Amino acid sequence: MPLLFTKKEPHYSIIIWHIEETEAFFASVLGFASDRKHPKRRLEHLAGRFLLKELKADFPFEKMILSPEGKPELNDQSLHFSISHSFPYAAAIISATKSVGVDIQVYVEKIKNLQSKFLSEEEQALFNNQISGITLAWTAKEALFKYYGLGAVDFKGDMPIRDVLWYEQHAKINMELNKTREACRLSGFTTDDFAVAWL
Repeated sequence: MPLLFTKKEPHYSIIIWHIEETEAFFASVLGFASDRKHPKRRLEHLAGRFLLKELKADFPFEKMILSPEGKPELNDQSLHFSISHSFPYAAAIISATKSVGVDIQVYVEKIKNLQSKFLSEEEQALFNNQISGITLAWTAKEALFKYYGLGAVDFKGDMPIRDVLWYEQHAKINMELNKTREACRLSGFTTDDFAVAWL
């Protein structure tokens, strides 16, 4: 079944999907096509919007715009949402009251060699060079970046991870957003194939 995870909380709803459907399926449900040039990008683009519709059946796609920083949003801010995809997975989160962010990423071995670009030495020690943990850290920083929404963020300097509380494969990730001096607690988990984080 393509639905992997869904959760409804008082302030948000989130969904994660394993993409098995065709582009034609998503386009028929949504009533519109994608303008992306690459077939895989079109599929991911449509899958993300399909998930918004799964979370809110009357999602107002006609109000969707890109902010000056390139963030998809509604022109009247009546809903806050975030979409992420890392083929063959997609995730979406919606809130009627608060800014949100979600990021999903399949494991890629080269992230071990790249971790020093977005994790301090202290942060790297939290994840012990494990690909699942490093990828979770990346998704947490990406999700926080999307939550902030104003761009110009240094992933290593502006969004430090202070600690991670594990509950088997699920985690609570305590971070700071130095741009706003905000303490943030993200949720996330790892699987055999991907990591995901959100707030």
